[in-house]
Amino acid sequence: MRLMSNNSTKLASGGVPRYTQLATLFRRRIETGEWAKGQQIPTIDELAEEFGVARATIRQAVGQLEAENLVSRFRAKGTFVRETLPEPIWCEIETDWQSMLSLREHAEIEILSDYANVALPALAKPIGTVAPNYRNLRRRHSQKGQPYLLASIYVDERVARKIPDESFTTMTAGRLAASIPGAKIADARQIMTIGSADFETAELLNIPINAPVCFIDRMMVDQRDRLFLISRGTYRGDVFRLELKMR
Repeated sequence: MRLMSNNSTKLASGGVPRYTQLATLFRRRIETGEWAKGQQIPTIDELAEEFGVARATIRQAVGQLEAENLVSRFRAKGTFVRETLPEPIWCEIETDWQSMLSLREHAEIEILSDYANVALPALAKPIGTVAPNYRNLRRRHSQKGQPYLLASIYVDERVARKIPDESFTTMTAGRLAASIPGAKIADARQIMTIGSADFETAELLNIPINAPVCFIDRMMVDQRDRLFLISRGTYRGDVFRLELKMR
């Protein structure tokens, strides 16, 4: 049975190519089950009419889904959602301190840059006393070969020397903060905002330019009221998931 859609969606003008917008929309229909496993999706002509675009644009969008192993195209039969879909990599964002101390299973951390004696960039709502200088490392987190997070961490130079270099490739920011000898975390904050990927972020996270991303700033203050560790992370929007327990 071929799936039809009653949705009438307008595409944004400028910025993101139309075929990229359509691929994102079609991907979402598969994720939500609107286009179910094993079922045929609307034809190129039907989708072109629905969105008011050229057939070539639809072919490009469907081609992206095929490259991601989400659909299969068969000559004279049509395009079908695959019976077995790739397992999504969900990155659940922690909202309590103990959960932040754990490293995602099978996650890999790659250091992209490492600088000493760096000034802390401006923060929207800083807490604690800013240190004179920080060690700044930019890291890329991946799982199963797929990058999902870019993180720039700033560690007070006075305590950064206490952290073994290997810890920067094995520990999350929360675990780094908790591992520093003599440092007790007296206050910690997390700020989330939604944005879009610039050229560099898109390239490093393997996503389209202007794709949705989530920015998360984490700040940690010690018992001396020193802002000793800051993490500024950029998560891929398609793997980001925030779950809150309602009280």
